[in-house]
Amino acid sequence: MRQAGRYLPEYRAIRERHTMLDVCGTPDLAAHVTLQPVQRFGLDAAILFSDLLLPFVPLGLDLEYVAGEGPVVGHPVRSPADVDRLPPVDVAEAMASTAATVRMVTGALGSIPLIGFVGAPFTMASYAVEGRSSRTHARVKAFMYTEPQAWHALLGRLATIAADLAALQVGAGVHVVQVFDSWVGHLTALEYRRFVEPHSRVVFDRLHALGVPSIHFGVGTGHLLPHLVRAGGDVIGVDWRTPLDEVATTLPGVALQGNLDPALLLAPRPVLEDSVRDVLRRGTAAIGHIFNLGHGVLPETPPDQVQATVDIVQAWSSDA
Repeated sequence: MRQAGRYLPEYRAIRERHTMLDVCGTPDLAAHVTLQPVQRFGLDAAILFSDLLLPFVPLGLDLEYVAGEGPVVGHPVRSPADVDRLPPVDVAEAMASTAATVRMVTGALGSIPLIGFVGAPFTMASYAVEGRSSRTHARVKAFMYTEPQAWHALLGRLATIAADLAALQVGAGVHVVQVFDSWVGHLTALEYRRFVEPHSRVVFDRLHALGVPSIHFGVGTGHLLPHLVRAGGDVIGVDWRTPLDEVATTLPGVALQGNLDPALLLAPRPVLEDSVRDVLRRGTAAIGHIFNLGHGVLPETPPDQVQATVDIVQAWSSDA
């Protein structure tokens, strides 16, 4: 979860000289950043360095990354006319640099697998409509209910783009694709089924047809987990709010990912060690478990705490 990022000094050194869009759009830089945490920590897999909103650039939404605020959309989608104006996107052409990055990284990794990722339709739509991160997602919900036809048209477009981008990454060599629906936890189960699930299923159906394992991840989705399973994904990501053994009981036969609280990487070492082992023990209740954080690494995280976590997990795996 955000293996390369603001907590790594070697990454910060690159970002001092290059914008986020420059790094993502330059295969040499994106490949270098992708490899940084693998080389530093000896991780079991690499995560492609990219951003789930990159398709906004060919969509003409005027994407910018603002220091201290994150992604900002200069031309948000606020009406049916805005949806109608979205241009067609040839993902293979528009995202060619991403494919080039994947090929460079897989060549350097050897036997270490590479995890690619895309944004789920709802989370991409959240940024497109709100124009930036939101605590309430009020504009998104208003758009869903006020303009349902335009909403489904928007999510249909975004689902196709996400599926095409996932296929592009797979064709270039990624071994697994994670689909991030980071903000879908703001919806009720009824809203999810009505406004989101059919569009997310488009992405996972495409991945299933490609024969590549997929991970379905959201934040604050404890109430939605059965619906995420139905939408698709070989593995379901679980944030830190719900213990893995409880999820395994309610979702038997489902492989899980997660779910250490990222804030615990700031805790004293004995607390961190006990917490990591607790997640690992609870994960044994599932048919399969990929250890991970419940969300991204916090910027203030000391790198040696990341290394300690990796060492504990790998020692556990060796003893299992």
